[in-house]
Amino acid sequence: MFVCSSQHGMASSLLRDGRGGLAALKRPSVSAKSFRARRTTATVPQCSRITSPAFVSARGASTKRGQFQVTCAAASAAASDGSEASVHSSAKFTRTRWITFLAMFAGYASFYLTRNSLAFTAPTMIEDVSLGLDMTSVGGLTSVLPVAYGFSKFLSGVLGARTSPTILLSGGLAATAFVNIAFGMSSSYPLLLALWGLNGLLQGLGAPACARILTLWYPDKERGTFWGFWTASNNIGGFAAPILAGTAATMYGWRYGMFAPGAVALAVSVLVLLFMKDSPEKEGFPPIDEGAPKKKVVDDKPAAKEDKPGLLTLLVEDCLKNPYVWLFAISYFFVYVVRQGVTSWFIFYLKDKGVQNAAVQVSGLELGGLLGSLSSGAISDYLVRNNDGSKGNVGLRVQVVMAYAFATAALLGVFWVSPNVAWIQWLIVAAVGFALYGPQMLIGLCGAEVVRKPAVSAAQGFLGWISYLGAANAGVPLAHLVQTYGWNAYFTSMIGACGIVLLLMAPMTRLESYSQRMAKAELKNA
Repeated sequence: MFVCSSQHGMASSLLRDGRGGLAALKRPSVSAKSFRARRTTATVPQCSRITSPAFVSARGASTKRGQFQVTCAAASAAASDGSEASVHSSAKFTRTRWITFLAMFAGYASFYLTRNSLAFTAPTMIEDVSLGLDMTSVGGLTSVLPVAYGFSKFLSGVLGARTSPTILLSGGLAATAFVNIAFGMSSSYPLLLALWGLNGLLQGLGAPACARILTLWYPDKERGTFWGFWTASNNIGGFAAPILAGTAATMYGWRYGMFAPGAVALAVSVLVLLFMKDSPEKEGFPPIDEGAPKKKVVDDKPAAKEDKPGLLTLLVEDCLKNPYVWLFAISYFFVYVVRQGVTSWFIFYLKDKGVQNAAVQVSGLELGGLLGSLSSGAISDYLVRNNDGSKGNVGLRVQVVMAYAFATAALLGVFWVSPNVAWIQWLIVAAVGFALYGPQMLIGLCGAEVVRKPAVSAAQGFLGWISYLGAANAGVPLAHLVQTYGWNAYFTSMIGACGIVLLLMAPMTRLESYSQRMAKAELKNA
């Protein structure tokens, strides 16, 4: 309900009458005549942007009935829950949100085209004698990207807190597309190395922008499902990369293996710019404000505009001083050790066991990962929707993370002792992907939900930086471990990493989200 303050201290509700105007609910003790003679002022939040049927565009105007003077104030009391719910379930809001999501999904999937293009172009690059490349030089190219990418996720996450997510995603995708095209036009190894490092720096612009879009457009009860859908873009992009880049390189030469992903990404970047929307408020809808404290209006005047926290404040106060963000970051480190260890070394393990077509056996990893991301998000949302408020929403998601991490450890052990039967190994690898991609998806979501919305990009950047340090440690260190101590040490370390994730998650099974904490604080102060 809108609370209207008048000269006589009277409170009333504003309702929309049958003709679209404002009607006043009269108090029983006040006559209609005296009521009409009084002047009552109501403060309506963000009336310049209100599109709900529950409101009217009456900025600065007064009705003949009741002489209501409607004052517009961005920081005034929020609309009623029922009115906002009706707007958020309207066809226009639903359509705008879906278009935004699909543009974001296509944009982030295209990042994977330009990120993975080298992996499927490298074999034909080695065959080009004019380049003079060998396995070692290609290894140098593949090593520079994750290091640059991890640093980029940290930096762009912090800067992304003050940058339009649409500009960040679209601009980053266009830039990495041009880098791929420039790479395909180059022949000098130092230049190739520099360009691929630049590609890594640009790749980090995607995830923080998407995290902001998801927290601004989706409430707690459905954010896990759509976060899972978004994470599935990794699998779609990873699936399309060998088809697009590999086929182009095989048919037309390695340079076209870089041109094709670049051209597709450039086209998609334009679509992202045209169709993705930064936030509900910018499109005229009420914000997704779960549990956020309402701004108060005193004497018909809006509260003073709250200062936006600076980038350093968001990074230090919301992330680096938040112990839960650190726990999630370290957990992410070990999850990425396992993820990179699986994607990089499973194929070598199978070859050592004498499997001729090892690539086929590991092809189920991405498919299983796709299903794992979707299912873990949906399960965590189900738990959040059925939460009566006595449990922490983030803690419920943490419990799902722990279940999937335990399953990952168990399936790694099964794969370790599996027989050389192709279909059995394929199923186990797919199951490993299913279990592994659950924690990978949900830990990022948990990190986003324990901080306030302006700090989401900074938190995602910090988590991403730590996670790719884990991915880097799955390269040379694991290779040295296998060469020195064999595959038994490899599987022991991978299972041990899952165990560390379980230990780090255990203290957070009751953790509340930021919006829950704010709602309780508001209730306590009411």
